[in-house]
Amino acid sequence: MLMTAADYRESLRRYQPRVFINGARVACVADEPLLEPGIAAVGVTYDFAHRPEYVPLMTARPDASDAIINRMVHINESTNDLLVKLEAIRVLCRTVGCAQRYLTHDALNALFQATKRADDAHGTDYHQRFLHYLHRTQDEDLTLGVAMTDAKGDRSKRPSAQANPDVYVHIKERRPNGIVIRGTKAIVTGAPYMHEFLVMPCRTHTEDDAACAVSCAVPVDAPGVTIIARPAGRPGEAAAKFSAKYGQSTGVVVFDDVFVPHERVFLAGETEAGGFLTTAYATHHRHSCIAARAGFGDLLIGASALMIEANGLDPERDAHIRAAMVELITITESFYACGVAASVYGKKDAAGVVMPDPVFANIGKLLLATKIYDMHRVAHDVSGGLIVALPGPEEDHNPETKASLLAVLGGRADIPAERRMEVARLIEDLTASYQGGWYSVISLHGGGSPEAMKREIWRNYPVMEKAALVERLLERGLLNEGRRVSKQPDRCCAAGCAAPFPSPPRAAFQREETDEGENRQPGEPDKIRNSG
Repeated sequence: MLMTAADYRESLRRYQPRVFINGARVACVADEPLLEPGIAAVGVTYDFAHRPEYVPLMTARPDASDAIINRMVHINESTNDLLVKLEAIRVLCRTVGCAQRYLTHDALNALFQATKRADDAHGTDYHQRFLHYLHRTQDEDLTLGVAMTDAKGDRSKRPSAQANPDVYVHIKERRPNGIVIRGTKAIVTGAPYMHEFLVMPCRTHTEDDAACAVSCAVPVDAPGVTIIARPAGRPGEAAAKFSAKYGQSTGVVVFDDVFVPHERVFLAGETEAGGFLTTAYATHHRHSCIAARAGFGDLLIGASALMIEANGLDPERDAHIRAAMVELITITESFYACGVAASVYGKKDAAGVVMPDPVFANIGKLLLATKIYDMHRVAHDVSGGLIVALPGPEEDHNPETKASLLAVLGGRADIPAERRMEVARLIEDLTASYQGGWYSVISLHGGGSPEAMKREIWRNYPVMEKAALVERLLERGLLNEGRRVSKQPDRCCAAGCAAPFPSPPRAAFQREETDEGENRQPGEPDKIRNSG
């Protein structure tokens, strides 16, 4: 069943989560004004699946049921799936800023991989449990919150050495019919208006920390769950031209002796599989973040162009304005191009899931994480100081000041002053307000810190292959003599175990042949076998 935004909002009434915002208990999430921009943003992911122009992007067709499902709950079977997901998220985020629901997609794909891996290593039945849960999620068109980032406590200590064990979510008790979890997840996107939480570990754990290597599904209103959240965006603020309509809440989620039945438990102490799950999710999510911030870049490019026009300038004539706009375009499309490359060079693993190429995914995310500040700078540069000096919108209706402000704060004669002021406030909202600061921090740290991305790039990039190339050119042959061993890919021994890269997949956006031999254009609903 494909829900609409109205269906999604109504579905939230089936849950009664314990939510606090600004020190007060929320009576009904679906009716809470402070959460309205967040619910509206997620709602667009539902409505776009019904709009004819977006159906190819926003829907997919699993073989298991032959039903059309939302792209945000789909399992990637091909590199084309990755490309379509990338474009879908960009389209969503150029509309709502942050669509949030793509985290559901990223977590489901990583869990598909990790549970299969755990079963192969330990003879467990996690994958079958997960498949049952996945099919229910797809059939009911649910939105799942990713409860991954633990509070962590003293960063110099491992989870098992923390003075307060509840800074990490951990298994407190094992029962014949399930487990009891306890602890705190510190940053959960959209926490109050999710249907369920996917609890996942946030790092690779040692055997001493095995209780923290846990993954499970928990309804948002399960007994023992408390959500302490921020408002979504800037609801009710007249100056918030964007974030009063669309925004994102984040929440601290406390699990206080929450019972989870076995059928909802996907890992329970398997440290290696838990570490793999963390890394796999990070790769999927960083690939998605690239598209999300490209959508945000679209907003900045469009708003800057309108502001330039209203100011009476012309990039065709004014070289410095053109140069600034080209810089903004180059930043946006550069990291998005890394997302395209990560899609094209994606590889299918033993579980049947296609993973984005980790080097390109992490480079793209690292670029956007650091360049977000340059994106803001360029938007400020081309827009002028009015974006933070403009009086509040209340003055727009003040008979004592309105006429005089309109007379002097206009730009081009053929563009009303009201339009110039409206765009100025939009750019302020996106870049120089509380919401603008939020976009900067979430771009920098969302999906992992820049240091985490640098480590993944180094871990996966075949540096020793490049060194071997130069050694051959210099006729040194040191690698063959066994004097160099590296942790780089395929260089666990001096000779190397395998070719650094497989043959690249077919180029993006070419016609693709399905198992049935039918040709499918990129963007058409695709198929995945959701089986073990």
